[in-house]
Amino acid sequence: MRTFLETNGDITLTVIRVVLGTVMFAHGAQKLLGWFGGYGFKGTMGYLTGQVGLPSVVALLVIGIEFFGGLALVGGLGVRVVTVGVVAVMIGAVITAHLPNGFFMNWGGSQKGEGYEYHLIVLAASAALILRGGGKWSLDTLLVENFL
Repeated sequence: MRTFLETNGDITLTVIRVVLGTVMFAHGAQKLLGWFGGYGFKGTMGYLTGQVGLPSVVALLVIGIEFFGGLALVGGLGVRVVTVGVVAVMIGAVITAHLPNGFFMNWGGSQKGEGYEYHLIVLAASAALILRGGGKWSLDTLLVENFL
């Protein structure tokens, strides 16, 4: 358990962790609470289970990983586990929705939907956190130093 939670004091990892966590939280808040122009829990569950065709438990995991996982990342709690969840959500989003739309996001509104460039950036940031940990000022570090 100790080696799983260990990280170094690299501030770069902290920046990656907090930014990724904030972005995931915001997307999760759209899905769970309807904040930031989102559809809320009922609308998101309807979309993910109806249009996307995900089983209810998977749709619930997507919402939970983004919202609660985002909060956990900001605080640096269980960084590697949470980030594996983020990777699963991103790969799933690419496969189920974004791959047919090509690489680029739909900035100009000229394509059917969003591409997968955003997802690749999230996957790259996630790789750093999975491989190296959550960096300085993480709850993981606090746990390792004081309890494990």
